[in-house]
Amino acid sequence: MIKIICGPKGSGKTKHIIDTANNHVADAKGHLIFITDTKRYMYDLKRDIRFIDVTDYQIAGEDALCGFIKGVIAGNYDNEYIYVDGVARVAGKDLKDMAQLFYMLDRVSEERGLQIWITCSCSEEELPDYAKKYL
Repeated sequence: MIKIICGPKGSGKTKHIIDTANNHVADAKGHLIFITDTKRYMYDLKRDIRFIDVTDYQIAGEDALCGFIKGVIAGNYDNEYIYVDGVARVAGKDLKDMAQLFYMLDRVSEERGLQIWITCSCSEEELPDYAKKYL
């Protein structure tokens, strides 16, 4: 399952995804992984959530982000939740050009039983057609 949290810049998407992650800790049976491109929010997350700042790994592009996420998932088979804050910013690509990433994440989430939460900096109306089903 993929769930998108969208809204314009400054609308509280990051706070929402952090609160969602922190709320999932109590009921999670597997690992929770939070992926972003800044260390700014590291201390806002509960310590049970694995925090990954992709700037430590020089992620460049959608393919690199796909491979990175698959690698993180492969590292442990009892992952339950993955949160990606600012997916277009992390990938360095426009959201409208990222259908491949969402297709891959959808397949991986189904195969592995993962819940994947993603923030996107756009209004619901600006969300590409391929992504609207994840609202």
